[in-house]
Amino acid sequence: MGVSTAADSALAENALASVAMNPSFPTPNLARIARGVKPVQGAPLGIIMLETRFPRIPGDIGNGLTWPFPVLYRVVPGATPERVVLQGARGLLPDFIAAAQELVALGAEAITTSCGFLCIFQKEIAAAIGVPVATSSLIQVPWVEALLPAGRRVGVITVSPVSLTPAHLAASGMAPDTPVAGIAQDGELYRVLVRQDKAELDAAAAERDILEAGRALVAAHPEIGAIVLECTNMPPYAAALQAALGLPVHDVVSLGSYLFAGLRPRRYG
Repeated sequence: MGVSTAADSALAENALASVAMNPSFPTPNLARIARGVKPVQGAPLGIIMLETRFPRIPGDIGNGLTWPFPVLYRVVPGATPERVVLQGARGLLPDFIAAAQELVALGAEAITTSCGFLCIFQKEIAAAIGVPVATSSLIQVPWVEALLPAGRRVGVITVSPVSLTPAHLAASGMAPDTPVAGIAQDGELYRVLVRQDKAELDAAAAERDILEAGRALVAAHPEIGAIVLECTNMPPYAAALQAALGLPVHDVVSLGSYLFAGLRPRRYG
């Protein structure tokens, strides 16, 4: 190789100057500095999980393949579906706040949860951790209803209508008379998710449970213009429900994707 000369240096400087003056040339990336702040990076959505043992198929919040982006999980020991859904999550608020704080310390930039009934803790968790929090898919109900034509309403399908108290509705910003339907308590989905009396899930039977609840809801409330699924285990059946009813269906996956879109806006150009 030849020895660099002053003339070579001048040519290089002139080349860089011409690039800088010509906007059609990309700016040279002379320095690429990476900085670390949290133990985990690249997974901005943190998910607080109940302690469960039932199958979590793709589409379920607890299946990592559900998400088109990386997520972080933290399980709250002792937070069973029975305690959270049927007993109102009494005494568990400190545990859920601690789990949210752990996720944020790990690298999460927004938090959601694996149970729609945790909307009851929306304000408390949001106040405690300093990042966006969406505890439940139910907080989408007023947003979605605002998009509908006059006279149309959002209907909710839940795993347990009797557990969806006025306090839950108020915490989600829902009207007290929001149309609600539950899945059959002797059906596949309720037995697996709430009673947890079987270790296997018949996904076809679970889908039938959701379709039956959806058809009954719309038959009782023909003014419904969209559906929100309360339960985070119901998204695997959202597409079938949308096809059967011909209505938009929203769930915790649409909620989590909305959060992610704000955290990582798409770059254009």
